Amino acid sequence: MRVNSNLVPDILADLQQSQTMLNTALQEVATGKSVNVPSDNPQASAEMVGNSIETADVDQYTQNVAGVLSTVQSADSALSAVVSSLTQAISLGTEGANGTSNSDDQQSLAEQVQSILSSVVAQANTTYNGSYLFGGTDSSAAPYTADSSSPSGYTYNGNNDTNSVAVGDDMSIQINLPGSQIFSNSGADVIGSLSSLVSALQSGDTSGISSATNAVSDALNYVTQQRVFYGNAESQLNSQETYLQQETVTLSSQQSSLVDVNEAQAATELSEAETDNSAALAAAAKVLPNTLLDYLAVPT
Repeated sequence: MRVNSNLVPDILADLQQSQTMLNTALQEVATGKSVNVPSDNPQASAEMVGNSIETADVDQYTQNVAGVLSTVQSADSALSAVVSSLTQAISLGTEGANGTSNSDDQQSLAEQVQSILSSVVAQANTTYNGSYLFGGTDSSAAPYTADSSSPSGYTYNGNNDTNSVAVGDDMSIQINLPGSQIFSNSGADVIGSLSSLVSALQSGDTSGISSATNAVSDALNYVTQQRVFYGNAESQLNSQETYLQQETVTLSSQQSSLVDVNEAQAATELSEAETDNSAALAAAAKVLPNTLLDYLAVPT
């Protein structure tokens, strides 16, 4: 049986290994992470890269949803106000066409409808966070401005395009309709029908008042239909927001399973590493040769 007479290399190796394990255990307890550098767990590190990319995407989609949800709600609120205004205008037009209103009554009704027209135009120029909601993709200028040369008294300055926002991988949601489609559509002209009703009331033309009131009624039905778009968009955004919140929880849980330590286990491993390191230090103190200082010590 051969006996190793030089234990120093083995003792030093054990000491280095125990110190490394102690340092690792201390770092895991301090950071709460089992993977602090890629070499700790290459596979987990690689999966964390994918997790981080997906988490960033989900965070961006979540911000997109939050940013446009209020915009869609504001647009729908504006159209709700338009529906109420048109309903009131129909009531006034019906009153003016019933044959019992005199000229003064009709002038008063015309003033009220004119006020409603101004209110509807104001709703068509609704802004949210400084952006006009019904200008198509042009949100920097008021969609409708007064224009005496126009039959309705107003001109549309926006475009006929729409905005969409990315809310998921390969998923975008359209978030607006251009004002030209809602307020000055050739088939149901909201602004034009109100303007015609004002003119008919001012002229006292009972037949014209009745015809204009019917046009306002058609416009009311049309706007109500357009609100369905905003209701659907809001529903889609709310649904996607819920999904993204669930994805955030799932990704966070995945991240935790990849790199987080079990606190109780980490504490146990730290205690064991401290014990092993103390034992290695004690063994080294007994086995390692004397230092030069020992030889230079003054003899007693």
